[in-house]
Amino acid sequence: MTTNPISEALITLGRGYVRDAPGTFGKALLAEKYLNAHLRDHPRRRVTQARFGARFAVDTQDLIQRYLYLFGVWEPHMTSWLRGRLRRGDVFIDIGANIGVFSVLASQLVGDEGKVVAVEASPVFHQRLLQQARLNECRNIRAVNAAVSDSQKTLTFVLASSRNMGANSIVPYDGPAESTFEIEAQPLPDLLDASEIANARVIKIDVEGAEGGVVRGLAPLLDKLRPDAEITVEVTPERMAQLGDTADELLKTMTGAGFHVYRLDNDYAPGSYPSAVHGGLSAPVRWRGPIEGESDLIFSRVDAETLT
Repeated sequence: MTTNPISEALITLGRGYVRDAPGTFGKALLAEKYLNAHLRDHPRRRVTQARFGARFAVDTQDLIQRYLYLFGVWEPHMTSWLRGRLRRGDVFIDIGANIGVFSVLASQLVGDEGKVVAVEASPVFHQRLLQQARLNECRNIRAVNAAVSDSQKTLTFVLASSRNMGANSIVPYDGPAESTFEIEAQPLPDLLDASEIANARVIKIDVEGAEGGVVRGLAPLLDKLRPDAEITVEVTPERMAQLGDTADELLKTMTGAGFHVYRLDNDYAPGSYPSAVHGGLSAPVRWRGPIEGESDLIFSRVDAETLT
């Protein structure tokens, strides 16, 4: 694909302004109308630095990697919350780790005394995760190429498009697929050792509709976790329903184990990122209603209106 050198230079200047200049004037429009689409359709392969200092090898065709390159962060509200939660010596468990953005962040936060368990089903993404770990000299990441569910079984994953590699899922899909693969799944307790369970501070679950099975498999561990352990789950009710699961069942499992429900803002629109990056971050707030759309939930034994 040929590109115009002048256009590419303007894109580079625009990206520099959106990413590094102070303030937010014009950034949302520039990102929404021009930069995001151009970097998707004219991919760049670079090593870029995230706002928290780590380096990532990215291909901007993919949504997650494009946002890292354009904004220096992926899911800024979650990033901020994890930075306020994890401390040296903690264990972070990342289920559905993708290319390792949050695993690398957590690796920095927990230090050599801590540990990250990064579980990713896709062999391709698993290799990318290992690449990012090497790039950042993360020696405290244990990367596991496996799927997680409520029992031992073989699962088939489908990736509809490499423009959003985070959408790799076991949810049935009838359209044209970019790739498919099969892998053995196990309950989370079978993938962790006793020390990882006992010291887990945050367990993050992002599995594109399979969260019902993951949480059912996690249930026997809930009373074995440390008292301040918190669990964050991206809940996608429509995808869950296609697998015969419900968000209500997931909530019942967690609240029955003594956890309170909080919801954290998350907006994937590129125009939302400049304001979030420049101080427009929000804390998780107590959630008492039904879960009707895609939501980032945090389960904590802290009983408050805002999880600070």
